[in-house]
Amino acid sequence: MSDTAQYLIRQEPFYQPLHEEVALYQAAWDERLPVMIKGPTGCGKSRFVEYMAWRLGRPLITVACNEDMTASDLVGRYLLDAGGTRWLDGPLTTAARIGAICYLDEIVEARQDTTVVIHPLTDHRRVLPLDKKGELLEAHADFQLVISYNPGYQSLMKDLKQSTKQRFTALHFDYADADTEAGIIATETGTDPALAQRLVQMAGAARNLKGHGLDEGISTRLLVYAARLLKRGVAPRAACRMALVDPITDDKDIRSTLYHAIDALFEVQSDARPVARSGDPSSVPSQAG
Repeated sequence: MSDTAQYLIRQEPFYQPLHEEVALYQAAWDERLPVMIKGPTGCGKSRFVEYMAWRLGRPLITVACNEDMTASDLVGRYLLDAGGTRWLDGPLTTAARIGAICYLDEIVEARQDTTVVIHPLTDHRRVLPLDKKGELLEAHADFQLVISYNPGYQSLMKDLKQSTKQRFTALHFDYADADTEAGIIATETGTDPALAQRLVQMAGAARNLKGHGLDEGISTRLLVYAARLLKRGVAPRAACRMALVDPITDDKDIRSTLYHAIDALFEVQSDARPVARSGDPSSVPSQAG
């Protein structure tokens, strides 16, 4: 398998366009402009990048940024093995060589002295200096750099420098409206649309608490997790607690508030099974988990 082929996305990822983001990204790609995608956790940023890579037929190399990541982790390093010393390209260098889309996910998690290595790739030069190797790599004509981060979840110590921000075009993402989000969950999981609507209502209740006890609301990703548990026959109370509430807060009072919201939405009985109501398509049959 060639270097390019192993990074291609073979199957179309499900993505529901919300506004003009597909056309805008396409225009940025046509000009090979770097793109910055901003939005809350789990709102579809990474899925969108995967979808666009598939749509464009381009290989995608994704890097999950973290505070321990060094410039060498991105660019590459010399390794010592039985045959001697050899150079190993990092993911950014590989993408620049083969003409891939390089996606740096949650870039603010990386140290600022690491992120500066992307600067020469994001202006007219489109080069990557490999100082340790003594090479100035000119990026492939199809190379594109994409970064993402959550602007609502960072401290002053974890923000991008203006010198970095102003090298990118930007797309702002948010959660979809209730009907669209319910449709996404139903399509993604095959669950009943009425049940998906209830999950979205639960998310709305939690998102209203952001800044009032919650750092982040319930993401679309977590709603998909809850729907998958429900489809397995897990009781609504248990599924929603496990997927929607317990991952996002350790505060006892906030958890209690959200637990009550679950009970109100699903009208659970004391045995934590759904109330049986004739003709209710949201009732989930018991299955072996």
